[in-house]
Amino acid sequence: MARITVIETGLVPQKYRERHGSFPDMFERMVRAEDPSAEIDIVSIPNGDALPDPHELDAVLITGAAAGVYDGLDWIAPLEDFVRKAHANKTPMVGVCFGHQLIAQALGGTVRKSEKGWGIGRHVYRVTPDNGVVGGEQVAVAASHQDQVIEAPRDAQTILSSDFTPHAGLLYANGTTLTVQPHPEFDAGFAQVCVDLRDGKAPDDVVAAARASLAQPLDSASLGGSITRFLTRRAAP
Repeated sequence: MARITVIETGLVPQKYRERHGSFPDMFERMVRAEDPSAEIDIVSIPNGDALPDPHELDAVLITGAAAGVYDGLDWIAPLEDFVRKAHANKTPMVGVCFGHQLIAQALGGTVRKSEKGWGIGRHVYRVTPDNGVVGGEQVAVAASHQDQVIEAPRDAQTILSSDFTPHAGLLYANGTTLTVQPHPEFDAGFAQVCVDLRDGKAPDDVVAAARASLAQPLDSASLGGSITRFLTRRAAP
């Protein structure tokens, strides 16, 4: 039985949590859609939980957050140290959005706020052929970010990319660390919430295009299944 430790680094705003759940709730739904027997443990940094010893974990998933990885918050450096230990130990580890950026920064990459502005709504990413994790030629997944991995760590292969987000998915050479910028855990409803939250913050045309994009289907289940199999070491169907 697979046991995945979800490290919650940010909180869904309270007014949306009752309907959509927390980020760990969303990831639990994503994981169980692929592997109903998976066990989920939650370590919540915002709620003051201590980071576990990565050597004692079966698998790790680091969530998104409103924070920037370069913000200098007191929990960033300990989480980076945790990432380096998990990576060295070859503990299966996935980071999403903030988690993607945090792992890249911890392992030698560069992250900053992009001059391209807000990436919201449905984004389509090219898939690097024969990467061994994500199949198909492209995936369409909800995004919600300003920050980006600008330079990938030297031992990371870019497996998802777009003109807006050149390093949207990274597979590390150790074979046990995978990160993605978009949100396979989001359903269309919560992706819409994330667009609505940018009203007045992102340009009106960007918000309008993001709203319109969500009328098209998302490949969240496909990417979520790939991530779950990566974490649980299950073969693709």
